[in-house]
Amino acid sequence: MIKAIIVEDELKGRNNLKNLLARHCEDIEIVGEAGSNAEAVSLLSNSELQPDLAFLDISLPDGLVFQFLNQIGKLDFEIIFVTAYEEYAIKACEYSSIGYILKPIDPDALKEAVSRIRLRQRNMMDKRLEIFSSYYNNPNAFSKMSISAVDGIYFVNIKDIVRFEAEDNYTHIYLHSGDRVTASRTIKSYEDLLAPFNFYRVHKRHVINMNFMRKFVKGEGGYVIMDDNMKIEVSRRRRPAFMEQLRRLQEGPVQ
Repeated sequence: MIKAIIVEDELKGRNNLKNLLARHCEDIEIVGEAGSNAEAVSLLSNSELQPDLAFLDISLPDGLVFQFLNQIGKLDFEIIFVTAYEEYAIKACEYSSIGYILKPIDPDALKEAVSRIRLRQRNMMDKRLEIFSSYYNNPNAFSKMSISAVDGIYFVNIKDIVRFEAEDNYTHIYLHSGDRVTASRTIKSYEDLLAPFNFYRVHKRHVINMNFMRKFVKGEGGYVIMDDNMKIEVSRRRRPAFMEQLRRLQEGPVQ
């Protein structure tokens, strides 16, 4: 069984989550509940509790839940945030590889979030929360992301990612250093996440960092040549929008 705690200020919300877990995630055992940061700190002062997973509401009556997380020391459990829609919080979860569920809770989303947790592995939650907080508190200065890969968790500078290549439900991520990381996420999720950082999907299998694009070869089978010498086809359907993106890149920001 996976031992879990719930930190949520509304009793109705806690009961709803417990009912959904009992119905759809039978391997989850709730071993503790709290309705505030103070209650959560008190709950985890019991050294015998040792949860594997925490379902956390971000906004609590006595402040954001990070107050509780900062007080308890080493974070050796996984986290799934349970929150109302908030763009910055969702993006922060995506960049830091931390699970989240939106209210009202969809059972399929709950099962998906639980299935992605990495129990009894080196979860590096401290560093993942650091990335979360970095984006959540100052998204305009954000520069680093966490990648949940098949062999562990990696932390990379976004500017060092050259390109993404899809393979079924996995994505190969190629770095400027020459390293390759294989993530257990679809390329679509990275396309949406990194669009603000000058990444562009040129083909159903490829998203490129346009800062590493060396040359675009026009013609019937148009393709780009990347700095790592990889030739990547630009699909006919995506070419007009890609050319527009190129034009904007060449013109630079409007003064």
